[in-house]
Amino acid sequence: MLGFQQPEATSLLGKPLFAPAIPDADRARMEAERADAFEKARVEPSAEAIIWLGRRTAYLGRFREAIQVYAGGLRLYPDDPRFYRHRGHRYISVREFDRAIADLERAAALIKGKPDEVEPDGQPNARNVPIGTLHTNIWYHLALARYLKADYVRAIDDWVRARDAGRNADNLVSSTHWLYTTFIRAGRKNDATAALAGITPSLEVIENGSYHSLTLLYKGLRTETEVLNGAGTGAAATAVRYGVSAWYLANGRREDAIKMWERILAGPDWPSFGHIGAETDTARLGK
Repeated sequence: MLGFQQPEATSLLGKPLFAPAIPDADRARMEAERADAFEKARVEPSAEAIIWLGRRTAYLGRFREAIQVYAGGLRLYPDDPRFYRHRGHRYISVREFDRAIADLERAAALIKGKPDEVEPDGQPNARNVPIGTLHTNIWYHLALARYLKADYVRAIDDWVRARDAGRNADNLVSSTHWLYTTFIRAGRKNDATAALAGITPSLEVIENGSYHSLTLLYKGLRTETEVLNGAGTGAAATAVRYGVSAWYLANGRREDAIKMWERILAGPDWPSFGHIGAETDTARLGK
């Protein structure tokens, strides 16, 4: 029961955050996948097996446990950047941004001068085509952690690295959304507009449709109503609402932004980046 659970984190507004609810059918499958990952890591504790155990654990909302899995992996494989990349991600989930930055900076140092590699999806998209790579994910999450700390100058540099390291439209629209938002926060509206140069309605996006619609909004090619009506559900909807709140701020609509943050924070999707962004903005700007 919820009353006997330990929270995974505490929000930036002081609210305890418990592992998100998962539908029974999905939970049974995900628990089985984690059990299989655990057995593989027990029999042969390769870096790959331990990373998958951490990922499967995190998918169940057990972020603290996943962080410990990655820490165990680092004792065996201290120079494998993948452990720092994944642990850094989960430090963001539990609102420990300084630790996330330290891990992701270490990951960035370890990949310097090395070729990129595709990062397999634990929850494949409709086409079963992985869209992320090790390098793009390291720069993306490092940039996000800096953004959440309001370190916009360094976040901008890392968003550019994330964008430029990618080779597909999904990476382009996700990085450009955040790059635009960060430029706006830094007061660099001309640079924000210039960052949208590669965004067109015809981009072949596989899974980041929410970010694509937002970048089209920023470019004036979609309306606010169109974007919000097409937001969908879950993390995708949270991402859209947070992006629209950033657009409100860019256009001097502070009260509308605050109302949108309130709407986001009333929802259950606290591990999503849009929700975390709404928390940091409320704590910093929404007073």
